[in-house]
Amino acid sequence: MSSTGDTSAPAGRGVRVALTRAGTPFGTALAELLVAGGADLVGLDERVGDSPGVEWRSVDAGSPAVLQHLEGVDVLVHLAWEPDLQTSLAEQPAVRRARQVRTVRTLLTASAAAGVRRLVVVTSGMIHGARADNPVPLPEDSPARTPDTEGLVADLVAVEQELTARGAPRPGPQVTVLRPGALVGPGVDTMITRHFEAPRLLTLRGTRPAWSFCHVDDLASALLVLARADEVPDELAVSSWGSLSQQDVEELSGMRHVELSESSAHSAADRLHRLGAVPVAASDLAYVAHPWVTEPHRLAALGWQPAHDNASCLATLLDQVRGHRAVMARRLRSRDAVGAAAGAASAAVAVIATAALLRRRRGRD
Repeated sequence: MSSTGDTSAPAGRGVRVALTRAGTPFGTALAELLVAGGADLVGLDERVGDSPGVEWRSVDAGSPAVLQHLEGVDVLVHLAWEPDLQTSLAEQPAVRRARQVRTVRTLLTASAAAGVRRLVVVTSGMIHGARADNPVPLPEDSPARTPDTEGLVADLVAVEQELTARGAPRPGPQVTVLRPGALVGPGVDTMITRHFEAPRLLTLRGTRPAWSFCHVDDLASALLVLARADEVPDELAVSSWGSLSQQDVEELSGMRHVELSESSAHSAADRLHRLGAVPVAASDLAYVAHPWVTEPHRLAALGWQPAHDNASCLATLLDQVRGHRAVMARRLRSRDAVGAAAGAASAAVAVIATAALLRRRRGRD
């Protein structure tokens, strides 16, 4: 990932920014914030939205046809991380991975051909992996160390590997990767937000989680800084400063925890995932058990500061999940086989749910 060519916008107008997936709930929220921040915004999506101030161009970002829709664009922002758990997991992992890699490959080529000066790819700080031996905070250029092989985080690793392997076409745009912390705000539905939909917070014995969030407002303001800067680093973190301990989270949220051994929690989660009862793999428990905190030092060097701290981000998250109940990222409804257990701790519910599902399956045999 390198920079070539002139990085200044054409004289006589502001920077024109194009945003992929702009018609999704998250993309729409981000688009409106970018417009409010003064961006001359082009929305790229097959689903055309109605946000005021956005010039909508209907196109599949992974199609070669995207080239003609990049006319006049200075900075292209690609949302490789789409924080919509239900939509993302509705696609087969292999199909989803192939689409993600194909899209970023297409955008690299098309942005070079269209004369786009900068391509910003939004992934996630989760690509660093959540591990017991991670320092807090991690350096912004820490390598990908996730054990995930088929989930959403593995898709983002594949996207970043594609960017590194291909590099920016010459001449072509400067390519930079922006990695948010745990996102909160409008349009965000992830395994992290659903962790807080459980009646109690699952903790794994002997672990030391550290929570660092990124408000959608701050992601938008960071993107504006990157769009307007002359030169930016190849990879950056965006988040609030510092982190919250598990005790901080419980005190601020008023929620209590339930503790299980790692082996018990992983066993229950693995069984539920294999039965199709929960959408995420057992390996994803690591992201609520071990630290994966980064801090935005490189953005700060460009003059950026977050408007939200971790405590206010947590308050936003709790507001947005109010009224929902989830077990290991699965939303519960009253008619669910496990719905009656929704008032118990998330980990205990997982064990109960496993037994209930097994009984139900035996009754069908």
